[in-house]
Amino acid sequence: MRLLFVATLHHPQALEDARRAAPSGGDRLFPPSQAQHFWVKALRRQGHDCAVFWRSASALPWARPRQLRMTQRLTPARAIGALAGRVPALNPDIRLRNRRLLAQAADFQPDAIILIGDNRVVLPETLARLRREHGAALVYASGTSPVVFSHAIERAAAPLYDLAVTNDFYHAIQWRELGARRVEALPLAAIDPEFHHPFALSDDEQVRYRCAIGFVGTLVPPRLYGERIAALEALRDFDLGIWSVHEVPPSLRPFYRGSALGAEMLRATAAGQIALNPHGDFMRWGGNMRLFEACGVGAFQLVDDRPGVREWFRDGEHLVIYRDHEHLRELVRYYLAHDGERRQIADAGRAHVLAHHTYDQRMARLVNLIEDIRED
Repeated sequence: MRLLFVATLHHPQALEDARRAAPSGGDRLFPPSQAQHFWVKALRRQGHDCAVFWRSASALPWARPRQLRMTQRLTPARAIGALAGRVPALNPDIRLRNRRLLAQAADFQPDAIILIGDNRVVLPETLARLRREHGAALVYASGTSPVVFSHAIERAAAPLYDLAVTNDFYHAIQWRELGARRVEALPLAAIDPEFHHPFALSDDEQVRYRCAIGFVGTLVPPRLYGERIAALEALRDFDLGIWSVHEVPPSLRPFYRGSALGAEMLRATAAGQIALNPHGDFMRWGGNMRLFEACGVGAFQLVDDRPGVREWFRDGEHLVIYRDHEHLRELVRYYLAHDGERRQIADAGRAHVLAHHTYDQRMARLVNLIEDIRED
Protein backbone atom coordinates (compact mmCIF):
# COMPACT_ATOMS: atom_id res chain seq x y z
CA MET A 1 0.00 0.00 0.00
CA ARG A 2 0.90 3.64 -0.40
CA LEU A 3 0.67 5.35 2.99
CA LEU A 4 0.82 9.12 3.42
CA PHE A 5 1.54 10.36 6.95
CA VAL A 6 0.31 13.81 7.91
CA ALA A 7 2.21 14.90 11.00
CA THR A 8 3.92 17.61 13.03
CA LEU A 9 7.71 17.66 13.12
CA HIS A 10 8.51 18.03 16.83
CA HIS A 11 12.32 17.82 16.66
CA PRO A 12 13.65 19.22 13.33
CA GLN A 13 17.26 19.24 14.47
CA ALA A 14 17.03 15.57 15.46
CA LEU A 15 15.81 14.74 11.93
CA GLU A 16 18.67 16.69 10.34
CA ASP A 17 21.20 14.95 12.58
CA ALA A 18 19.74 11.50 11.79
CA ARG A 19 19.85 12.17 8.05
CA ARG A 20 23.47 13.29 8.21
CA ALA A 21 24.46 10.25 10.28
CA ALA A 22 22.90 7.62 8.00
CA PRO A 23 24.23 6.68 4.53
CA SER A 24 20.61 6.50 3.33
CA GLY A 25 19.65 9.54 5.43
CA GLY A 26 17.61 11.02 2.61
CA ASP A 27 15.13 8.18 3.08
CA ARG A 28 14.47 9.03 6.74
CA LEU A 29 11.03 10.56 7.08
CA PHE A 30 10.92 11.07 10.85
CA PRO A 31 13.53 11.66 13.56
CA PRO A 32 14.09 8.65 15.84
CA SER A 33 12.69 10.75 18.70
CA GLN A 34 9.22 10.35 17.15
CA ALA A 35 7.49 6.97 17.20
CA GLN A 36 6.50 7.27 13.53
CA HIS A 37 10.15 6.74 12.60
CA PHE A 38 9.75 3.14 13.77
CA TRP A 39 6.33 2.83 12.14
CA VAL A 40 7.87 3.70 8.78
CA LYS A 41 10.80 1.29 9.27
CA ALA A 42 8.40 -1.56 10.02
CA LEU A 43 6.02 -0.66 7.18
CA ARG A 44 8.85 -0.48 4.66
CA ARG A 45 10.12 -3.88 5.80
CA GLN A 46 6.64 -5.19 5.03
CA GLY A 47 6.82 -3.74 1.50
CA HIS A 48 4.71 -0.59 1.86
CA ASP A 49 5.56 2.79 0.33
CA CYS A 50 5.53 5.69 2.82
CA ALA A 51 5.65 9.45 2.51
CA VAL A 52 5.09 12.32 4.93
CA PHE A 53 3.47 15.74 4.72
CA TRP A 54 4.68 18.10 7.43
CA ARG A 55 1.61 20.10 8.36
CA SER A 56 3.76 22.08 10.83
CA ALA A 57 5.93 23.46 8.01
CA SER A 58 4.81 26.99 7.33
CA ALA A 59 4.11 27.93 3.73
CA LEU A 60 5.57 31.36 4.42
CA PRO A 61 9.10 31.64 2.98
CA TRP A 62 10.64 33.34 6.03
CA ALA A 63 9.31 30.87 8.62
CA ARG A 64 11.72 28.29 10.06
CA PRO A 65 10.87 25.02 11.85
CA ARG A 66 11.11 25.15 15.65
CA GLN A 67 11.61 22.40 18.19
CA LEU A 68 8.59 21.68 20.36
CA ARG A 69 9.16 22.72 23.96
CA MET A 70 6.28 22.81 26.39
CA THR A 71 6.20 25.72 28.78
CA GLN A 72 3.75 27.29 31.19
CA ARG A 73 4.94 30.80 30.35
CA LEU A 74 3.05 32.97 27.90
CA THR A 75 5.50 33.60 25.08
CA PRO A 76 4.92 35.73 21.94
CA ALA A 77 4.98 32.57 19.79
CA ARG A 78 2.30 30.92 21.95
CA ALA A 79 0.14 34.03 21.86
CA ILE A 80 0.41 34.36 18.09
CA GLY A 81 -0.25 30.65 17.61
CA ALA A 82 -3.33 30.76 19.83
CA LEU A 83 -4.77 33.71 17.94
CA ALA A 84 -4.01 32.15 14.54
CA GLY A 85 -5.60 28.89 15.61
CA ARG A 86 -8.91 30.41 16.68
CA VAL A 87 -10.24 30.38 13.11
CA PRO A 88 -7.76 28.30 11.07
CA ALA A 89 -9.82 28.51 7.89
CA LEU A 90 -9.18 32.26 7.80
CA ASN A 91 -5.43 31.92 8.27
CA PRO A 92 -3.68 32.39 4.85
CA ASP A 93 -0.70 30.26 5.88
CA ILE A 94 -2.95 27.37 6.94
CA ARG A 95 -4.96 27.64 3.71
CA LEU A 96 -1.69 27.35 1.76
CA ARG A 97 -0.60 24.31 3.75
CA ASN A 98 -3.91 22.60 3.00
CA ARG A 99 -3.42 23.25 -0.72
CA ARG A 100 0.08 21.79 -0.51
CA LEU A 101 -1.28 18.64 1.12
CA LEU A 102 -3.83 18.26 -1.67
CA ALA A 103 -1.08 18.65 -4.25
CA GLN A 104 1.21 16.10 -2.55
CA ALA A 105 -1.65 13.61 -2.30
CA ALA A 106 -2.45 14.07 -5.99
CA ASP A 107 1.17 13.27 -6.80
CA PHE A 108 1.56 10.36 -4.34
CA GLN A 109 -1.90 8.79 -4.80
CA PRO A 110 -2.15 7.25 -1.31
CA ASP A 111 -4.21 4.19 -0.45
CA ALA A 112 -4.44 5.45 3.13
CA ILE A 113 -3.76 8.76 4.86
CA ILE A 114 -2.55 8.44 8.46
CA LEU A 115 -3.26 11.65 10.30
CA ILE A 116 -1.18 11.84 13.49
CA GLY A 117 -2.87 13.51 16.49
CA ASP A 118 -2.62 17.14 17.56
CA ASN A 119 -3.83 18.40 14.19
CA ARG A 120 -4.33 22.17 14.18
CA VAL A 121 -3.84 22.67 10.46
CA VAL A 122 -5.62 20.21 8.15
CA LEU A 123 -9.21 21.34 7.71
CA PRO A 124 -12.21 18.96 7.62
CA GLU A 125 -13.04 20.06 4.08
CA THR A 126 -9.51 19.10 3.00
CA LEU A 127 -9.90 15.64 4.53
CA ALA A 128 -13.29 15.21 2.85
CA ARG A 129 -11.77 16.12 -0.49
CA LEU A 130 -8.88 13.69 0.00
CA ARG A 131 -11.29 10.83 0.67
CA ARG A 132 -13.48 11.82 -2.27
CA GLU A 133 -10.73 12.32 -4.84
CA HIS A 134 -8.41 9.45 -3.94
CA GLY A 135 -10.66 6.89 -2.25
CA ALA A 136 -8.02 6.72 0.47
CA ALA A 137 -8.83 5.31 3.89
CA LEU A 138 -8.54 8.08 6.47
CA VAL A 139 -6.85 6.89 9.67
CA TYR A 140 -6.53 9.09 12.74
CA ALA A 141 -3.83 7.91 15.16
CA SER A 142 -3.44 9.57 18.54
CA GLY A 143 -1.92 8.71 21.89
CA THR A 144 -3.84 11.37 23.81
CA SER A 145 -7.40 11.98 24.94
CA PRO A 146 -9.70 13.86 22.53
CA VAL A 147 -11.50 15.28 25.55
CA VAL A 148 -8.30 16.86 26.87
CA PHE A 149 -6.08 17.51 23.87
CA SER A 150 -8.00 17.60 20.60
CA HIS A 151 -8.73 20.77 18.68
CA ALA A 152 -12.02 21.92 17.18
CA ILE A 153 -11.05 20.94 13.64
CA GLU A 154 -10.07 17.44 14.83
CA ARG A 155 -13.42 16.91 16.51
CA ALA A 156 -15.32 18.36 13.56
CA ALA A 157 -13.57 15.90 11.24
CA ALA A 158 -14.20 12.83 13.43
CA PRO A 159 -17.14 11.52 11.31
CA LEU A 160 -14.72 11.46 8.35
CA TYR A 161 -12.26 9.13 10.07
CA ASP A 162 -12.61 5.62 8.71
CA LEU A 163 -10.53 4.45 11.66
CA ALA A 164 -9.34 6.09 14.88
CA VAL A 165 -6.46 4.21 16.50
CA THR A 166 -5.45 4.93 20.09
CA ASN A 167 -3.32 3.26 22.72
CA ASP A 168 -5.78 3.99 25.52
CA PHE A 169 -9.09 2.08 25.47
CA TYR A 170 -10.99 5.01 26.96
CA HIS A 171 -9.70 7.35 24.26
CA ALA A 172 -11.05 4.97 21.62
CA ILE A 173 -14.51 5.19 23.18
CA GLN A 174 -14.29 8.98 23.12
CA TRP A 175 -13.43 9.04 19.41
CA ARG A 176 -16.35 6.71 18.69
CA GLU A 177 -18.66 9.08 20.55
CA LEU A 178 -17.31 11.95 18.44
CA GLY A 179 -18.35 10.08 15.29
CA ALA A 180 -15.36 8.03 14.06
CA ARG A 181 -16.68 5.16 11.93
CA ARG A 182 -14.44 2.56 13.54
CA VAL A 183 -12.08 2.68 16.53
CA GLU A 184 -9.35 0.36 17.72
CA ALA A 185 -7.48 0.35 21.03
CA LEU A 186 -4.06 -0.66 19.74
CA PRO A 187 -0.95 0.45 21.65
CA LEU A 188 0.78 2.89 19.34
CA ALA A 189 4.05 2.42 21.21
CA ALA A 190 6.29 -0.65 20.93
CA ILE A 191 9.98 -1.40 20.48
CA ASP A 192 12.39 -1.70 17.57
CA PRO A 193 15.02 -4.27 18.66
CA GLU A 194 17.67 -2.50 16.57
CA PHE A 195 17.16 0.69 18.59
CA HIS A 196 15.61 -0.30 21.91
CA HIS A 197 18.25 -2.50 23.50
CA PRO A 198 20.52 -2.50 26.57
CA PHE A 199 23.43 -0.04 26.44
CA ALA A 200 27.03 -0.37 27.58
CA LEU A 201 27.68 3.03 29.12
CA SER A 202 31.03 4.79 28.91
CA ASP A 203 32.62 6.24 32.04
CA ASP A 204 31.30 9.70 31.15
CA GLU A 205 27.81 8.30 30.59
CA GLN A 206 27.94 6.50 33.91
CA VAL A 207 28.55 9.84 35.62
CA ARG A 208 25.90 11.61 33.55
CA TYR A 209 23.08 9.08 33.80
CA ARG A 210 23.58 6.89 36.87
CA CYS A 211 20.97 7.31 39.62
CA ALA A 212 18.82 5.17 41.86
CA ILE A 213 15.56 6.30 40.27
CA GLY A 214 15.39 7.77 36.78
CA PHE A 215 12.55 9.48 34.95
CA VAL A 216 12.49 10.73 31.35
CA GLY A 217 9.43 12.59 30.07
CA THR A 218 7.04 15.51 30.25
CA LEU A 219 6.04 17.21 33.50
CA VAL A 220 4.14 20.33 32.43
CA PRO A 221 1.46 21.53 32.62
CA PRO A 222 0.68 20.24 36.14
CA ARG A 223 -3.04 19.97 35.38
CA LEU A 224 -2.18 17.16 32.94
CA TYR A 225 0.75 15.60 34.78
CA GLY A 226 -0.15 16.18 38.43
CA GLU A 227 -0.06 12.49 39.36
CA ARG A 228 3.34 12.10 37.72
CA ILE A 229 4.71 15.15 39.52
CA ALA A 230 3.35 13.92 42.86
CA ALA A 231 4.95 10.49 42.41
CA LEU A 232 8.34 12.07 41.75
CA GLU A 233 7.92 14.47 44.67
CA ALA A 234 7.29 11.47 46.93
CA LEU A 235 10.81 10.23 46.09
CA ARG A 236 12.81 13.42 46.61
CA ASP A 237 14.77 11.90 49.49
CA PHE A 238 16.17 9.22 47.15
CA ASP A 239 18.85 9.59 44.46
CA LEU A 240 16.47 10.89 41.79
CA GLY A 241 17.38 11.91 38.22
CA ILE A 242 14.99 13.68 35.82
CA TRP A 243 15.44 14.35 32.10
CA SER A 244 13.01 16.35 29.97
CA VAL A 245 13.06 18.45 26.82
CA HIS A 246 10.33 20.61 28.41
CA GLU A 247 10.11 22.70 31.54
CA VAL A 248 10.31 21.08 34.97
CA PRO A 249 8.20 22.23 37.95
CA PRO A 250 10.12 24.17 40.64
CA SER A 251 9.72 21.36 43.19
CA LEU A 252 11.67 18.97 40.93
CA ARG A 253 14.30 21.28 39.43
CA PRO A 254 17.03 20.19 41.88
CA PHE A 255 16.85 16.72 40.27
CA TYR A 256 16.86 17.91 36.64
CA ARG A 257 19.78 16.49 34.64
CA GLY A 258 18.99 18.00 31.21
CA SER A 259 17.13 17.08 28.04
CA ALA A 260 17.26 13.66 26.41
CA LEU A 261 16.03 12.59 22.98
CA GLY A 262 16.47 9.47 20.87
CA ALA A 263 19.34 7.21 21.93
CA GLU A 264 20.27 9.62 24.74
CA MET A 265 16.77 9.21 26.19
CA LEU A 266 17.18 5.43 26.12
CA ARG A 267 20.58 5.60 27.82
CA ALA A 268 19.08 7.71 30.58
CA THR A 269 16.19 5.24 30.92
CA ALA A 270 18.50 2.23 31.07
CA ALA A 271 21.14 3.71 33.39
CA GLY A 272 19.12 4.08 36.58
CA GLN A 273 18.60 1.23 38.97
CA ILE A 274 14.86 1.88 38.68
CA ALA A 275 13.01 3.43 35.74
CA LEU A 276 9.92 5.19 37.09
CA ASN A 277 6.89 5.45 34.81
CA PRO A 278 3.83 7.31 36.13
CA HIS A 279 1.33 7.89 33.30
CA GLY A 280 -0.18 11.27 32.51
CA ASP A 281 -3.45 12.08 34.29
CA PHE A 282 -5.37 11.83 31.00
CA MET A 283 -4.20 8.27 30.31
CA ARG A 284 -6.46 6.18 32.53
CA TRP A 285 -6.05 2.90 30.62
CA GLY A 286 -2.32 3.25 30.09
CA GLY A 287 0.17 2.42 27.38
CA ASN A 288 2.62 5.30 26.97
CA MET A 289 5.84 4.88 25.00
CA ARG A 290 7.97 4.50 28.11
CA LEU A 291 6.00 1.43 29.21
CA PHE A 292 7.39 -0.61 26.31
CA GLU A 293 10.68 1.19 25.70
CA ALA A 294 11.89 0.84 29.30
CA CYS A 295 11.48 -2.93 29.04
CA GLY A 296 13.12 -2.86 25.63
CA VAL A 297 16.34 -1.32 26.97
CA GLY A 298 16.44 -3.82 29.82
CA ALA A 299 15.44 -1.42 32.59
CA PHE A 300 13.66 -2.45 35.77
CA GLN A 301 10.39 -0.51 35.65
CA LEU A 302 8.06 0.70 38.39
CA VAL A 303 4.75 1.81 36.85
CA ASP A 304 1.48 3.14 38.21
CA ASP A 305 -1.57 0.88 38.22
CA ARG A 306 -3.49 1.10 34.93
CA PRO A 307 -5.76 -1.57 33.38
CA GLY A 308 -3.73 -1.69 30.17
CA VAL A 309 -0.51 -2.35 32.04
CA ARG A 310 -2.08 -5.45 33.58
CA GLU A 311 -3.39 -6.52 30.17
CA TRP A 312 0.01 -6.32 28.44
CA PHE A 313 2.36 -7.26 31.29
CA ARG A 314 2.43 -9.46 34.41
CA ASP A 315 3.04 -7.60 37.64
CA GLY A 316 6.10 -8.88 39.47
CA GLU A 317 7.30 -10.81 36.43
CA HIS A 318 7.88 -8.26 33.62
CA LEU A 319 7.70 -5.06 35.70
CA VAL A 320 6.31 -3.97 39.06
CA ILE A 321 3.11 -1.98 39.61
CA TYR A 322 2.64 0.46 42.49
CA ARG A 323 -0.73 1.45 43.98
CA ASP A 324 0.00 4.70 45.82
CA HIS A 325 2.91 6.76 47.11
CA GLU A 326 3.39 4.74 50.28
CA HIS A 327 3.48 1.53 48.22
CA LEU A 328 5.84 3.19 45.73
CA ARG A 329 8.32 4.12 48.45
CA GLU A 330 8.10 0.63 49.92
CA LEU A 331 8.85 -0.93 46.52
CA VAL A 332 11.72 1.46 45.85
CA ARG A 333 13.38 0.59 49.15
CA TYR A 334 12.88 -3.14 48.57
CA TYR A 335 14.17 -3.34 45.01
CA LEU A 336 17.13 -1.04 45.60
CA ALA A 337 18.20 -3.60 48.21
CA HIS A 338 17.57 -6.67 45.97
CA ASP A 339 19.69 -6.37 42.83
CA GLY A 340 19.15 -9.96 41.72
CA GLU A 341 15.35 -9.75 41.77
CA ARG A 342 15.49 -6.42 39.98
CA ARG A 343 17.70 -7.86 37.24
CA GLN A 344 15.54 -10.97 36.84
CA ILE A 345 12.38 -8.89 36.32
CA ALA A 346 14.14 -6.53 33.91
CA ASP A 347 15.40 -9.45 31.81
CA ALA A 348 11.93 -11.02 31.73
CA GLY A 349 10.40 -7.69 30.72
CA ARG A 350 12.81 -7.37 27.81
CA ALA A 351 12.13 -10.92 26.62
CA HIS A 352 8.40 -10.23 26.81
CA VAL A 353 8.42 -7.09 24.65
CA LEU A 354 10.73 -8.75 22.13
CA ALA A 355 8.18 -11.54 21.78
CA HIS A 356 4.94 -9.55 21.85
CA HIS A 357 5.41 -5.79 21.47
CA THR A 358 7.54 -4.91 18.44
CA TYR A 359 6.74 -2.26 15.84
CA ASP A 360 6.67 -5.00 13.19
CA GLN A 361 3.75 -6.58 15.07
CA ARG A 362 2.01 -3.23 15.63
CA MET A 363 2.23 -2.20 11.99
CA ALA A 364 1.11 -5.61 10.72
CA ARG A 365 -2.05 -5.16 12.81
CA LEU A 366 -2.53 -1.59 11.59
CA VAL A 367 -2.22 -2.68 7.96
CA ASN A 368 -4.78 -5.45 8.53
CA LEU A 369 -7.21 -2.87 9.92
CA ILE A 370 -6.69 -0.59 6.92
CA GLU A 371 -7.17 -3.49 4.49
CA ASP A 372 -10.44 -4.39 6.24
CA ILE A 373 -11.65 -0.82 5.76
CA ARG A 374 -10.72 -0.76 2.10
CA GLU A 375 -12.59 -4.03 1.51
CA ASP A 376 -15.81 -2.79 3.14
